[in-house]
Amino acid sequence: MQVSIACTDHNLKGRNGDHGKQNVTSPNVVNAARAKFRTVAIIARSFGSFTPRHHISLRESTGKLTGMKYRNLGKSGLRVSCLGLGTWVTFGGQISDEVAEQLMTIAYESGVNLFDTAEVYAAGKAEIILGNIIKKKCWRRSSLVITTKLYWGGKAETERGLSRKHIIEEIVRAMTYVINQGMAMYWGTSRWTAMEIMEAYSVARQFNLIPPVCEQAEYHLFQREKVELQLPELYHKIGVGAMTWSPLACGIITGKYENGIPESSRASMKSYQWLRDKILSEDGKKQQAKLKELGHIAEKLGCTLPQLAVAWCLRNEGVSSVLLGTSSPEQLTENLGAIQVLPKMTSYVVSDIDHILGNRPYSKKDYRS
Repeated sequence: MQVSIACTDHNLKGRNGDHGKQNVTSPNVVNAARAKFRTVAIIARSFGSFTPRHHISLRESTGKLTGMKYRNLGKSGLRVSCLGLGTWVTFGGQISDEVAEQLMTIAYESGVNLFDTAEVYAAGKAEIILGNIIKKKCWRRSSLVITTKLYWGGKAETERGLSRKHIIEEIVRAMTYVINQGMAMYWGTSRWTAMEIMEAYSVARQFNLIPPVCEQAEYHLFQREKVELQLPELYHKIGVGAMTWSPLACGIITGKYENGIPESSRASMKSYQWLRDKILSEDGKKQQAKLKELGHIAEKLGCTLPQLAVAWCLRNEGVSSVLLGTSSPEQLTENLGAIQVLPKMTSYVVSDIDHILGNRPYSKKDYRS
C-alpha cells in the first residue's frame, strides 16, 4: 500500500521523515508488513473552499471559464477537477524541468486543481520540481489540491514504509495524527484491496480516528474489475471515492505501439522491460487489434483514441478524478480535450465499446438477474 500526503511546504520534501525515524520498527515487522501490503496509503491536502459537512453537494459542476468539471472526492467535501495531472516517470525523469512547468501551466490554466506525486518518483525529485513550480508561478496554495504518496522512500529501513508499526491500525493512527497536526486535510489509500480499506474504516470508527476518503486505482479499457465492481460498493457503504490512474495503460491505448516499440517510448526504457514484454505478448497483440476497432468509434465521434479512452473513464460516475500522465504539452492538451467528448459517451456508445472489449465485469447480482 502507499500513503499519499500533501504538504504545505512548497518544496514538498516532507516524505515520512522524522515521524518515521522516531519509531524504528524491527525488520521482522517491516518484512511482515511488506508481505501483506503491496503499497501503502494516500493523503490529500488543500486549504481551498470546502463544502460544510452539513451540506455536501455531490453534484458535478463546470468551471465557467475553462469548462473543467469538478466532483467531490468520494463523499468528502473536497472538490477536485475530474482530470488531474500526475508526475510518475515524467517529472525529474523523462522530461526537463522546463517541460514540467509547461505541463503544469497548461493544466492549471485549463482548470485542473489536482496534482499528484509521490516521495519515490524520481527519488524525490518529482515532489521538489512540483513544489518549485508552484512557488515560481505564485499560484494560490488554497486553489490547489496536492496529493503525494508514502512508502517506498529511501534505502534505509527507517526511510521505507509508513511510520509506526506497518499494520492497518497504526497506519490509521498515523494518518489521523498527520491530519490533526495540520499537515494534511484528508488521507486515502493506493492499491489497497476492498477488504483492507474496510478494515481501515472499521479501525477508524472503533478508535474514533479519521477514515480514508479515496482509493487510487489503475483504471482503463483493459483494467476494469476493481473500479467497476469493488469500489462502488465501498462508495455507497463508507463514502470512499475513486481517483484513477493510467487511463491510457502506460501509453498502450495511444496506438503508438501498433507497429512495434518506438525508440523514444516508455516501453523502450530499460526499467520498463515488463511493459515491452506485455505489448509484444499475444494478449498485447489482441489489445492492439481491439484498439483498431475502437479507433473507428473515435473517428465517428470526432475525437482521438486517447480522448475516447479518457472520456470512457470519466463516464463512470464513481470516479472522482482521472490522473493524466503526459510527457509533452501537445499530449496534455489532447488528453484534456476528453472533457468535450464526455457528453458524447451515450449508453449506445458505451455498449459498442463493451462489445469490442468483451471484458465488462459482472457482479453476482447481474448473473442472478
